[in-house]
Amino acid sequence: MSVLSQAITPSTAQPVMATLDGNEAAARIAYRCNDVIGIYPITPSSPMSEACEVWESQGKMNLWDQVPRVIEMQSEGGAAGAVHGALMAGAMATTFTSSQGLLLKIPNMYKIAGELTPFVMHVAARTIATHALSIFGDHSDVMAVRQTGFAMLAASSVQQAHDFA
Repeated sequence: MSVLSQAITPSTAQPVMATLDGNEAAARIAYRCNDVIGIYPITPSSPMSEACEVWESQGKMNLWDQVPRVIEMQSEGGAAGAVHGALMAGAMATTFTSSQGLLLKIPNMYKIAGELTPFVMHVAARTIATHALSIFGDHSDVMAVRQTGFAMLAASSVQQAHDFA
């Protein structure tokens, strides 16, 4: 699937159309709306992290004319902790994850939700690895964190992923 994204470029003030997949659509919005992006690449959410790292290295600005800080951690728990710390310091922060990685963020999710801290976590839903070792998409990872207190939005198209991000 793809989405046509319209963006106004400062040099031409003309709309630019681009065909995107869901990962890039969510990553573009996440990058533009945050000061800190805590990452630990995990498939299938890795392209979101990788895109943000590239944009940071290119010096691409966010909405506040700053280059967001992309922090790659050594674990999913570390990425969640870095984001939680940034949120407590007053920064706008986000992270990307899926399946097993989402489960490792549960302790931080309870803290963030309990503190009523505004935060968006971008989840590329994938089945939780069990005895069958499935890599197919489902929502078992998201359903496993329902009790954390997070409000959840689920996109059914790339356009919705872009809009919800």
